[in-house]
Parts: sequence; C-alpha cells; structure tokens
Amino acid sequence: MCMDKDNKIELTEEDVKLADYIFSILKSQGSIIMSWGFQSPVVIKLGLKFKVNGFLLKGSVEVIYNEGADLFDISFIEVDGTLKNTLVGIYFDQLIEVIDNHVERVDNYIERVNQEYNIINYEEKCI
Repeated sequence: MCMDKDNKIELTEEDVKLADYIFSILKSQGSIIMSWGFQSPVVIKLGLKFKVNGFLLKGSVEVIYNEGADLFDISFIEVDGTLKNTLVGIYFDQLIEVIDNHVERVDNYIERVNQEYNIINYEEKCI
C-alpha cells in the first residue's frame, strides 16, 4: 500500500489498477486529452486525478469508480480548489466526451483554437 500525498489516505493495489484502467481509457484518444492540457496524473482512492488547462476549466478533474453502480463519477475542480461540478453515473465509454464537454469543448471551438494559437485560416483569407 502507498499513501496519497494530499489526503494522507492509504491507497491499495485496487486503487492503482483503477487509476491505470481510467488512464488507459483516456489515452485511447490521446489528441483529445492533450487538448485539455492534461498533466500530472495521480492515483487517488478508487480513481485518477489530473490537471487540465482547457477553455472551460483550468484546474483538475477527478474520475472515481462508483463500485455499487459500476459507473464513474467525475468532479471538475477550479484551480483555486472550488468544486465547479460533479457528474455521477458516467459509463466508461462516455468518459472522454463528458470530460471534453466540461473542460475544453466550446460552441465556437475551431475559432477559439485559431485565436488561441494564432492560426491563420486560409479559407477566410482567400479573395
């Protein structure tokens, strides 16, 4: 067993396996999680916590396995530690889409990406 650095909670082998499982789901669509500014994944009790730097959320996300429901609960936490939102009962195949919709995906996503990274849209520049 090991200890969670922040909460001083004993972590079990099961916690590590769940975190690895969640991470493997997220890595299946690497370009999407990279758009979140995904970094610093940490094993937490029954899940995984990681930092994000998206258009909608700058802070962290906690994905926790809800054993009774056999589903996941996701918490979105602002950089100052304020809980922004918690969603319960998320299926494993919905994790990426749900997180993306709360961290990065805005209505005018392509336009925001172009502005953020100073990308020239040549289609708009044609005369």
